[in-house]
Amino acid sequence: MRTTEAIRLVAAARTDTDLFGTDQSARRYRELVAALHPDRLPTDPAVRAEATEAFIHVTTRWQARRFTVLGDYRLGAPVHSGDLADLYDVGDDRLLKLPRQPTDNDLMAREAHALHTIAERGDPRYLPYVPRLVDEFRHRDSVTGAERRINVLATASGLHTLDEVRRAYPDGLDARDVAWMWRRLLVVLGLAHRAGIVHGAVVPRHVLIEPDAHGVVLVDWCFSAPVGSTIPALVPGHEDWYPPEVAQKRQCAPGTDIWMATRCMTSLLNRHAPRELLTFAQGCRQRRLPDRPDDAWGLLRELDQVLDRLYGPRTFRPFTLTP
Repeated sequence: MRTTEAIRLVAAARTDTDLFGTDQSARRYRELVAALHPDRLPTDPAVRAEATEAFIHVTTRWQARRFTVLGDYRLGAPVHSGDLADLYDVGDDRLLKLPRQPTDNDLMAREAHALHTIAERGDPRYLPYVPRLVDEFRHRDSVTGAERRINVLATASGLHTLDEVRRAYPDGLDARDVAWMWRRLLVVLGLAHRAGIVHGAVVPRHVLIEPDAHGVVLVDWCFSAPVGSTIPALVPGHEDWYPPEVAQKRQCAPGTDIWMATRCMTSLLNRHAPRELLTFAQGCRQRRLPDRPDDAWGLLRELDQVLDRLYGPRTFRPFTLTP
């Protein structure tokens, strides 16, 4: 692109689309910068002045939109900051997940692989228990050159973390309220494990509930790993939530998730929790991985037997975050 052509294009542009186009906008930006860069301008003072003004206009506009448009998505302010990424509401009940550091691209790839695998191999009845991956792409920063992997996830409204639940009930919950959360968490783990995936980060901030409908969604699959491999990293600030094999970089298995899920559930119980339920939980948190249950579906049946003995036939028990 010639300098005079670039000057005319910048002068005529009324919108970012006019200036950068809709496809390959980064390429258009680079062409404009190359044509208008002060080091490459002709000697004519008038042209140099126009080109310099146009160069400043282009770079300012580009910087202002650098993270405003990614791929086909327009971003506002982040609606949530996770362990390694910021999440943006991009409409249609979808969240765009942008890692803060390019060094975490491998963890974003793990999430995409896990969600793809579960969607392909999992029972469709239980897929709402995990986020749905609707898009994934790469974005290269035009200034730094850093490339980031981006995941776009379908979301559900009205979800709350177990951290929020605990804050709402500082003295703990009745075991009957914890029971439905526990049952559904075992369902999502059973779904993942049969697909060959260990979540690897079952901590309270990643377990979301929908109080009215008693729904559960397990999010943030960035720390996931195939059964028999090792968990790639620990959730910052939650190192003591992990069973021994994770910190020791030994192979993970379904029992790894079961250990963490059990801790999530027992951390919600109040001091009146039945002894039989606590004994059941203790069996799920044996120190040695081979000594723990390794089948979430089978464990769900055992939990149901415990609950039947304690409370009789199951009935719907309304739950609210206002104690």
